[in-house]
Amino acid sequence: MNLFTEYSSDRQQFIIRVKGKFDFSMVQEFRQAYSELSDSSINVVVDFRETEYIDSAALGMLLNMRKSLSNHTRPIQLINCRPEIRKILDISRFDKLFQID
Repeated sequence: MNLFTEYSSDRQQFIIRVKGKFDFSMVQEFRQAYSELSDSSINVVVDFRETEYIDSAALGMLLNMRKSLSNHTRPIQLINCRPEIRKILDISRFDKLFQID
């Protein structure tokens, strides 16, 4: 398993940690990770600290998550991006759609 989820200790953040390659092979697992979120007061965070690679399918998964959660959560944060991943997100103009830290 290359995807881990947890709530912060104060339950104000739902964190999805992606380890290794974030690609098409993770579609179902990633969708299931956030499928039961319905609390509009929660912050969703995707942590890329241990992510080595993302492809266009991963970008699509992030867009689908944003669309799915748009009425349920605050802006989605993408954190701990390696320079090569940040570059892909910047080129794709994801900084206009997500908070990238």
